[in-house]
Amino acid sequence: MKNVERAPSLVDGVIAELRQEIARGTWQLGDKIPSETRLAEMLQVSRLSVREAVRVLVHAGLLTTRQGHGTFVTATDEAQVALRRRLDDAGTSDVMDVRRGLDLVASRLAATRRTDEDLRALREALDRRAAASARADVEAFADADVDFHLRIAEAAHNAVLRDLYQGMSDALRDSIKGDQCMEHTIARNDTSHEELYAAIESKDPTTATAIALSILDATTGAPGA
Repeated sequence: MKNVERAPSLVDGVIAELRQEIARGTWQLGDKIPSETRLAEMLQVSRLSVREAVRVLVHAGLLTTRQGHGTFVTATDEAQVALRRRLDDAGTSDVMDVRRGLDLVASRLAATRRTDEDLRALREALDRRAAASARADVEAFADADVDFHLRIAEAAHNAVLRDLYQGMSDALRDSIKGDQCMEHTIARNDTSHEELYAAIESKDPTTATAIALSILDATTGAPGA
């Protein structure tokens, strides 16, 4: 971390330096950053400048301050923060429309491009999903379900698609819990996610896309669900 004392604006200089530290991975997601006093010493600026810079980054969604505990990294990409905020304001149907497009593209590409490592990651998420369903753990089920679909996006090996899906993950998790997906999976003995995995494993993009569509139709209650 460099001295920002000569920056045109001390606060802007501190903001820029803290952003760089987050972007380069000096502080990982969930990490506690140094105290105001320590940052002021490292950057050779006043604690007031550090405090104002931290306040700006909290507002931007990169940091969060917990009273009595310190300040923590809550995001590493401001674009994803903006997307999450937009999704928070969006209607459920709008989110599902976007998910439909992403899932269909992700499933098709994953079936074409997946690696053995991708399959292992998919299998792990799918096993966690099944275990959570067996013990009726809604939170764990939602986490595993989102992880499974996110790993399909990762298996597509398209960075833009992955980042878009990652940005939607919180909204998807909420929709899974709100739509009682776990209860429907148990009641219907639904095996569609296993079938989707098999299609991706077999490198069958046509079947993978069809199954992804059937999952979305069942989720939204569309005809044929």
